Amino acid sequence: MYRLREWAPEDADRLTGAFEDRDLARQTTVVPRTRALALEWIAQCRDRAGSGRAFAFAVVEADGPVLGHVEITVTDPRHDTGWVSYWTHPAERGRGVASAGARLAADHAFGALALHRLELAHRINNPGSCVVARRAGFRPEGVQRARLRYGAERFDVGAHARLATDPVGGVDPRPCGGQ
Repeated sequence: MYRLREWAPEDADRLTGAFEDRDLARQTTVVPRTRALALEWIAQCRDRAGSGRAFAFAVVEADGPVLGHVEITVTDPRHDTGWVSYWTHPAERGRGVASAGARLAADHAFGALALHRLELAHRINNPGSCVVARRAGFRPEGVQRARLRYGAERFDVGAHARLATDPVGGVDPRPCGGQ
């Protein structure tokens, strides 16, 4: 059974190990490649939570190591809207970690944070992330053309959302973009 918990300093080595994956590392501006940077990243997660702007969680099983990460960012407090992002440690992919983390994050966002709408997006050429979103109850809302840029390359993204009133089930499991 997966659960969410705060990131802790003892997770620093697991965090740096996750970002050895080049694809994961290119998707963020802050890449914790060293223990010191990982400790700083963890401290920043706690600071953002203290300000009420963003809430980062490690996805774990029982008291085991970090399997993945999920974050809720409050993007529009006036309209009770947030953004969800997630990743799975490369060694743990294919176990349902990200889907479980996204579902648990949505439960937290709709409950403790009183948000009504959660949004997320993924590169169209990453069908696995699309399946994660759908399994977590996020409905597709369309494709945003050339939305992301990594280096000189641009990517279309599949946009998804989940409302507090949406059931988790009933979402077509096929990935966006017909892939």
